Amino acid sequence: MYVCVCKGVTDHQIRQHVSDGARSWREVREATGCATQCGKCACYAKSITRDAVQEARQEADLGLAYAV
Repeated sequence: MYVCVCKGVTDHQIRQHVSDGARSWREVREATGCATQCGKCACYAKSITRDAVQEARQEADLGLAYAV
């Protein structure tokens, strides 16, 4: 789904940037240009970024092994 019509940014692109290592809204915004024109999408795009970062951190935590 298109999140930013002005720049043609989709939710999949935002999630892909997070998957590729972006860990903040600033990094996603700089990479995609999302919310840099009219800004109406900023709130929703930040929410998608926040959720994607949280999911990425949870996946990373599952990969940790602890010695007993």
